[in-house]
Amino acid sequence: MLVLKLAGKNVVRYRFRSRVTIGAMAFAGGIMIFYASLLEGWLGAMETNAVAMEMGELQIHAPDYLLDPDLYKLIEDERAVLERAAAAGFSAAARLLGGGLAAAHENSTGVNIRGVDAAEEQVVRLHRHVRSGEWLAPGVTGEVVIGQQLATILGVQPGNEIVLIGQAADGSMANDLFIVRGVLKSVGQGIDRAGVFMGARDFREFFALPRGVHEIVLKRNDSSVPLDRATRDLAAGFPDLEVQNWRQLQPTLARLLDLSDVSLVIMLLIIYAAVGMLTMNAMLMGVFERIPVFGVMKAVGFSGPRLFGLIFAETLIQVTIASLLAAAGGLPLALYFERRPIDFSFFLRESSTIAGIAFEPQWYCLVTPASVLLPLACLYAAALLSICYPAAKAALISPVRAIHHT
Repeated sequence: MLVLKLAGKNVVRYRFRSRVTIGAMAFAGGIMIFYASLLEGWLGAMETNAVAMEMGELQIHAPDYLLDPDLYKLIEDERAVLERAAAAGFSAAARLLGGGLAAAHENSTGVNIRGVDAAEEQVVRLHRHVRSGEWLAPGVTGEVVIGQQLATILGVQPGNEIVLIGQAADGSMANDLFIVRGVLKSVGQGIDRAGVFMGARDFREFFALPRGVHEIVLKRNDSSVPLDRATRDLAAGFPDLEVQNWRQLQPTLARLLDLSDVSLVIMLLIIYAAVGMLTMNAMLMGVFERIPVFGVMKAVGFSGPRLFGLIFAETLIQVTIASLLAAAGGLPLALYFERRPIDFSFFLRESSTIAGIAFEPQWYCLVTPASVLLPLACLYAAALLSICYPAAKAALISPVRAIHHT
């Protein structure tokens, strides 16, 4: 208690140096709380767009379908699979996948055609990502939604007609005329350039495919269930099918998102290295200024370890005050931008992609315990580590030499 009392008095007595040190640490801590929250929000949005946009959390396919996608490799009894998945705690939707050629005016290009039903909207959010026009209406036939680059290649917009040509399952030539109902925002390179979405009924008629589906996409109803455990449980229920989660389907993307967390740690190290140097410099100057005082203290019986504890306690008080100020400044700022995003629409007018992941030009913060506690914990670590050398120097000083120090 005596050491803490003396440390508190020293912080007040040398107020100018204390204010500079506390202010620098508080500013760095507040900025890093805001940065960590912004990074959490950005990474969360990227993962949401990568997974919830159109991939889904898990997917079920016929054996070897992903190695060699084929119109004839089907999940035959999709109704039973959907019912068992629903009973296991998943929302699920069946998809039909095929390829063909799209043409409009004098333009043509290869496309990936996907047949979807109303259940798709319960699993993914692609229906909310329409740039112009509207998403497919339930029960309406003869309409499609296409990717934004595909619309540019074909020179079409909502209300225009396109021709689709492909190879039907019965060996005949599939061709029909469809009206573009909507054009999507940027989702990913594959969908942007070649994505064509139509109702499942239109797909079956176009490809002469009366039964079966190519893919079942799923989402956990209880997001607290770990993804790996949900994947194992679901795979155990369908031993004759391939069950994979989005991390297994897109390992590069999963690795990219995992590595993005490292950037926060690197930034914390860079910022707090500078804070640590500032703290060490300030405290080292304080030690040199008070060498005669420390000499007298040691001469009257104040031991070296207690002197070390005194310097350590002074820094602990300062970093605690700085942490409270950092939280008081950085947390409200992050909470403000959690509700009102930072708008980069002046730079990007619409959604774009990074590494194939769609993101919007509005960036939200996401305040989590980690985004607040991690910067503060690093602030404590940097400050207390940086004070070890000045404190050790004060603890090891000779009383005689200290008293005569000038």
